[in-house]
Amino acid sequence: MKKVLSLIMVFVAAVMWSTPGFSGNAYVSGNIGLSWMNDVEFSSNWTDDSDGFTIGTGSGLAVSGAAGYDFGDYRTELELGYQTNDVESWQETDENYTGSEYDSTGDISLVSVMVNGAYDICLGSDVELSPYAGIGAAFISFDDVSACFNYEDSYRDKTAASFAYQLGAALSLPASDDIMVECRYRYFGTSDFSFDRPDAQADLSSHSAMLGMRVAL
Repeated sequence: MKKVLSLIMVFVAAVMWSTPGFSGNAYVSGNIGLSWMNDVEFSSNWTDDSDGFTIGTGSGLAVSGAAGYDFGDYRTELELGYQTNDVESWQETDENYTGSEYDSTGDISLVSVMVNGAYDICLGSDVELSPYAGIGAAFISFDDVSACFNYEDSYRDKTAASFAYQLGAALSLPASDDIMVECRYRYFGTSDFSFDRPDAQADLSSHSAMLGMRVAL
């Protein structure tokens, strides 16, 4: 993971430093789509990694909005994002338990603030393929997540903040001189974050397919 994070930071820095001042064209963009979050695997902070629990999730909603500058081949932007996924299952992985999987409810949501860098590759007829990467912060909420303890359901609300990163690609088609329609894929991840009661840590990762537009100002 450290190599991936290093490459993302190098890419974003290279895009930002290669832009000639602030001579670009400003734009705003917005995207909405579906997200698929990988199972969240918590390990204990005070025992070995075999002790913990896993939260399984279903598909959810992802939205983002950004403001940035287009310098021709390169773009830089500041993005605000939101994602939410339903919780579907809870499984104990503690060696003292059977490891049975229980149905669960609740949701996991996160708000992200990202600095992105993109490189636009012209495919002809103003169609662009744009790989991009970003780094920033994620503010994570676990809301009313049910868990089976001693054969009784309990409900947990937890919040955490974490370093976040993303990478993906967008295919953009012109709708007018100032509007590009975007179809994009995004992989989003966080570094480890910790909870107390239960005392455990985990990270998040997800995949998103999104549709939106970019409007020149």
